[in-house]
Amino acid sequence: MGEECLRREALIVRRVLILVEGQTEERFVKDVLQPHLWARDVHTEPKLATTGRPKQGGHFKGGIVGFGKVERDLRNLLRDRDVALVTTMIDLYGLPSDFPGRKEVRAGIPAAQQVVDLERALEKHINDSRFRAFYLLHEFEGLLFSKPEVIAQVLMAPKLISKLQAIRLDFPTPEDINNGPHTAPSKRILDLLPGYRKPIYGAEICKEIGLHTLRAECPHFAQWLGLMEALGG
Repeated sequence: MGEECLRREALIVRRVLILVEGQTEERFVKDVLQPHLWARDVHTEPKLATTGRPKQGGHFKGGIVGFGKVERDLRNLLRDRDVALVTTMIDLYGLPSDFPGRKEVRAGIPAAQQVVDLERALEKHINDSRFRAFYLLHEFEGLLFSKPEVIAQVLMAPKLISKLQAIRLDFPTPEDINNGPHTAPSKRILDLLPGYRKPIYGAEICKEIGLHTLRAECPHFAQWLGLMEALGG
């Protein structure tokens, strides 16, 4: 233990601040990303997006309602000169129309290209070399379809494994699952499992699936994870 402490002190630990959309993403960073990246001398810290201020002070946090508060949060995080990277973990699905590049998205462009264009537009707007944008394609629940049987297992519904697997097999990757407001990944889960609650089960399911499978199944997520891994020793 003493040798481990000395080794850590001798190394430079890279800090990464991740502006997250809500409590589920916050838990994901703490329970799934932190242990993996800490082994590479990278420390990830989730920061909940601010959505409002009550009259008595403090903050209401969780959920993205517009770009103004997100921009303010990001610029505040970038004031910390000791961080190696500031990034985001925000759903592409339902992204407000005032986000950079949102109104310029061209119809017919594949979602995989749209998300890259929107990330670059946000990076250009923030204009800081330590900032890299990441949007979940299409939403957090897409990650859960990396291993659909785990969704059923965690929610104790083994009879629904085949139906969840059938959804996954209809698409090239879990990140491609999104056909509209009634068929997005979360809506598909809720149709089969009305008891699903994202803050309760989302991060737990991802932890059971494991990062190895998540990155193998979700190429856009894998690129983001690789970006953070590359900061380490």
